[in-house]
Amino acid sequence: MFCDRVIRDTSPAKRPAVATGSQSNSLMSHSFDRRSLVKELAAKGVRLTSQRRVLIEIIQDAEEHLDAAALGQLAQQRGVPVDRATVYRTVELLKKHRLIDELDLMHLQGEKHYYEVKTRRDHIHLACFRCQRIVEFASPAFEKLKAEMARQTGFDLRVTRLEVGGLCPECRAAGEQQPVPTASSQPAGARV
Repeated sequence: MFCDRVIRDTSPAKRPAVATGSQSNSLMSHSFDRRSLVKELAAKGVRLTSQRRVLIEIIQDAEEHLDAAALGQLAQQRGVPVDRATVYRTVELLKKHRLIDELDLMHLQGEKHYYEVKTRRDHIHLACFRCQRIVEFASPAFEKLKAEMARQTGFDLRVTRLEVGGLCPECRAAGEQQPVPTASSQPAGARV
């Protein structure tokens, strides 16, 4: 299924709208450069079948985080029959070449995994436990934290994923009109 509550900019560049550290109460467009998956695979000499090309274009153009089932459905809607094995092999190819990220998004939809094109700048996913909205957040403080972690531990950091769960501003404003999720209804380790 789709994780269709991602806050995204609808500009032609299809850059995700994100909250930044200096404007945490509002959302703004941020310059997350999305890689061109087809160009990067071509540069690596990877041959693409028409089915793989369609799946890659769907991931590239997605304005929401997609799971494997949604990728297959969208390919079908484009008139390209794609079986489940092709979807998973394509996802594995993109992961192997470090071109996409695999996310669980706080397990809001169970054990599903979602995919997004790697960006040139790391960002954090904030997940609302009530409405399941996903907001992408970037901050210089996050970059400083990563640098400090590398400096103190000696690690060469290659992958950074951070997901934070809570209530979005709209759900907080709704207050007592809706029941507040309990800790037992949240993913393991999540706090309300």
